[in-house]
Amino acid sequence: MTELKPSDIRLGAMDLLARREHGFVELVRKLQKRFTKPWLEIPNPDVSLVEMIEVQVERLRAQGLQSDERLTEAFIRARSNRGRGPMKIRMELREKGVSDELIQSGFDTCEVDWFDLVAVVAQKKFDDAPLDVKGLAKRSRFLQQRGFSFDHINSL
Repeated sequence: MTELKPSDIRLGAMDLLARREHGFVELVRKLQKRFTKPWLEIPNPDVSLVEMIEVQVERLRAQGLQSDERLTEAFIRARSNRGRGPMKIRMELREKGVSDELIQSGFDTCEVDWFDLVAVVAQKKFDDAPLDVKGLAKRSRFLQQRGFSFDHINSL
């Protein structure tokens, strides 16, 4: 059996953070999967694997290497550039374990005009404006799946 060291956890976390931003909860989950192996032995039986991971990720957070705020800003920017609406972005951030306060703060600081974005996304997908009810319903469903609210869709 190999003994799991805090430095192993830190290196694993930094490896993940080097690729892209990760939220605290998301990083703990990924590290837990990575280090839950039968051949790894925890040196102190009084401390669980999750506690060891949380301590190391908290250290990275204190050093500014992990930030839920940076993740939120980058995620909102990246998803909105891909034509995703605020409802879908909000849901995906919640799945990553980001708090509602941070999500709201990220949306408040981002400079995305969701009404312009929904128009661009609709124009890209549907070149001509649908004249019948069936076409309007199809466009509405598509934009809802992209994460836009009824207010955004109705603005078209």
